[in-house]
Amino acid sequence: MIKKVEHIGIAVKDINSSTTLFERLLGVKPYKTEKVLSEGVNTAFFGIADQKIELLSSINKGSAIEKFLESKDEGVHHIALLVDSLEFEIKRLEGLGFQFISKTPKEGADNKRIVFLHPKSTNGVLVELCEEI
Repeated sequence: MIKKVEHIGIAVKDINSSTTLFERLLGVKPYKTEKVLSEGVNTAFFGIADQKIELLSSINKGSAIEKFLESKDEGVHHIALLVDSLEFEIKRLEGLGFQFISKTPKEGADNKRIVFLHPKSTNGVLVELCEEI
Protein backbone atom coordinates (compact mmCIF):
# COMPACT_ATOMS: atom_id res chain seq x y z
CA MET A 1 0.00 0.00 0.00
CA ILE A 2 1.21 3.50 -0.79
CA LYS A 3 1.37 5.42 2.48
CA LYS A 4 2.31 8.97 1.45
CA VAL A 5 4.51 11.18 -0.68
CA GLU A 6 7.85 10.57 1.05
CA HIS A 7 9.84 13.36 -0.60
CA ILE A 8 10.41 15.40 -3.72
CA GLY A 9 13.85 15.02 -5.30
CA ILE A 10 15.51 18.02 -6.92
CA ALA A 11 18.55 17.63 -9.19
CA VAL A 12 21.21 20.32 -8.61
CA LYS A 13 24.60 21.01 -10.14
CA ASP A 14 26.35 22.07 -6.93
CA ILE A 15 25.17 20.47 -3.70
CA ASN A 16 26.96 23.03 -1.50
CA SER A 17 25.56 26.19 -3.08
CA SER A 18 22.11 24.61 -3.46
CA THR A 19 22.11 23.51 0.19
CA THR A 20 22.88 27.09 1.20
CA LEU A 21 20.12 28.37 -1.08
CA PHE A 22 17.53 25.96 0.38
CA GLU A 23 18.67 26.72 3.96
CA ARG A 24 17.88 30.38 3.28
CA LEU A 25 14.62 29.56 1.48
CA LEU A 26 13.27 27.11 4.06
CA GLY A 27 14.82 28.58 7.20
CA VAL A 28 16.24 25.21 8.29
CA LYS A 29 19.45 23.27 7.79
CA PRO A 30 19.38 19.81 6.24
CA TYR A 31 18.73 17.07 8.78
CA LYS A 32 20.92 14.67 6.83
CA THR A 33 23.54 14.64 4.07
CA GLU A 34 24.99 11.50 2.57
CA LYS A 35 26.62 9.93 -0.46
CA VAL A 36 24.72 7.15 -2.14
CA LEU A 37 27.38 5.32 -4.11
CA SER A 38 24.90 2.95 -5.78
CA GLU A 39 23.22 5.97 -7.42
CA GLY A 40 26.35 8.11 -7.80
CA VAL A 41 24.91 11.06 -5.87
CA ASN A 42 25.42 13.38 -2.94
CA THR A 43 22.19 14.16 -1.13
CA ALA A 44 20.91 16.73 1.34
CA PHE A 45 17.53 16.22 3.03
CA PHE A 46 15.41 19.03 4.41
CA GLY A 47 12.37 18.45 6.60
CA ILE A 48 9.48 20.86 6.96
CA ALA A 49 6.70 19.57 9.23
CA ASP A 50 6.20 16.03 7.88
CA GLN A 51 7.36 16.86 4.32
CA LYS A 52 10.83 16.33 2.85
CA ILE A 53 12.88 17.75 0.01
CA GLU A 54 15.95 15.90 -1.25
CA LEU A 55 18.68 17.70 -3.18
CA LEU A 56 20.77 15.44 -5.42
CA SER A 57 24.04 16.17 -7.20
CA SER A 58 26.20 13.84 -9.25
CA ILE A 59 29.44 12.37 -7.95
CA ASN A 60 30.07 10.04 -10.93
CA LYS A 61 30.47 10.73 -14.61
CA GLY A 62 27.56 9.11 -16.39
CA SER A 63 25.28 8.91 -13.32
CA ALA A 64 21.54 9.27 -13.85
CA ILE A 65 21.61 12.70 -12.17
CA GLU A 66 24.41 13.93 -14.41
CA LYS A 67 22.48 12.76 -17.49
CA PHE A 68 19.33 14.47 -16.18
CA LEU A 69 21.20 17.74 -15.60
CA GLU A 70 22.73 17.61 -19.08
CA SER A 71 19.39 17.11 -20.78
CA LYS A 72 16.99 19.08 -18.55
CA ASP A 73 19.11 21.28 -16.25
CA GLU A 74 18.36 21.73 -12.54
CA GLY A 75 14.87 21.06 -11.25
CA VAL A 76 12.41 18.49 -9.99
CA HIS A 77 13.86 15.05 -10.68
CA HIS A 78 11.44 12.64 -8.99
CA ILE A 79 8.57 12.15 -6.60
CA ALA A 80 9.11 9.43 -3.98
CA LEU A 81 6.22 7.43 -2.55
CA LEU A 82 6.60 5.57 0.73
CA VAL A 83 5.19 2.03 0.56
CA ASP A 84 4.65 -0.78 3.04
CA SER A 85 6.26 -3.41 0.81
CA LEU A 86 8.33 -2.86 -2.33
CA GLU A 87 7.83 -6.44 -3.46
CA PHE A 88 4.03 -6.14 -3.19
CA GLU A 89 3.93 -2.80 -5.03
CA ILE A 90 6.27 -4.03 -7.78
CA LYS A 91 3.97 -7.00 -8.46
CA ARG A 92 0.81 -4.90 -8.16
CA LEU A 93 2.00 -2.11 -10.44
CA GLU A 94 3.60 -4.46 -12.95
CA GLY A 95 0.26 -6.27 -13.14
CA LEU A 96 -1.38 -2.95 -13.97
CA GLY A 97 1.05 -2.39 -16.85
CA PHE A 98 3.53 0.01 -15.26
CA GLN A 99 7.14 -0.23 -16.43
CA PHE A 100 10.13 -0.17 -14.10
CA ILE A 101 13.66 1.05 -14.67
CA SER A 102 14.65 -1.91 -12.49
CA LYS A 103 12.49 -4.22 -10.42
CA THR A 104 15.36 -5.12 -8.11
CA PRO A 105 15.24 -3.05 -4.90
CA LYS A 106 18.50 -1.40 -3.87
CA GLU A 107 19.68 0.64 -0.95
CA GLY A 108 18.91 4.34 -1.33
CA ALA A 109 19.36 7.42 0.82
CA ASP A 110 17.80 8.11 4.21
CA ASN A 111 17.53 4.44 5.29
CA LYS A 112 15.32 3.35 2.39
CA ARG A 113 15.21 0.55 -0.16
CA ILE A 114 14.15 1.89 -3.54
CA VAL A 115 12.98 1.14 -7.09
CA PHE A 116 11.99 3.53 -9.86
CA LEU A 117 9.04 3.42 -12.23
CA HIS A 118 9.91 4.37 -15.81
CA PRO A 119 8.64 7.84 -16.73
CA LYS A 120 7.18 6.39 -19.97
CA SER A 121 4.46 4.78 -17.88
CA THR A 122 3.82 7.69 -15.49
CA ASN A 123 3.16 10.67 -17.81
CA GLY A 124 6.83 11.64 -17.91
CA VAL A 125 7.29 11.74 -14.12
CA LEU A 126 10.07 9.67 -12.54
CA VAL A 127 8.44 7.95 -9.55
CA GLU A 128 10.53 6.39 -6.81
CA LEU A 129 8.97 3.77 -4.57
CA CYS A 130 10.71 3.56 -1.21
CA GLU A 131 10.42 1.39 1.86
CA GLU A 132 11.92 1.93 5.32
CA ILE A 133 14.86 -0.36 6.06
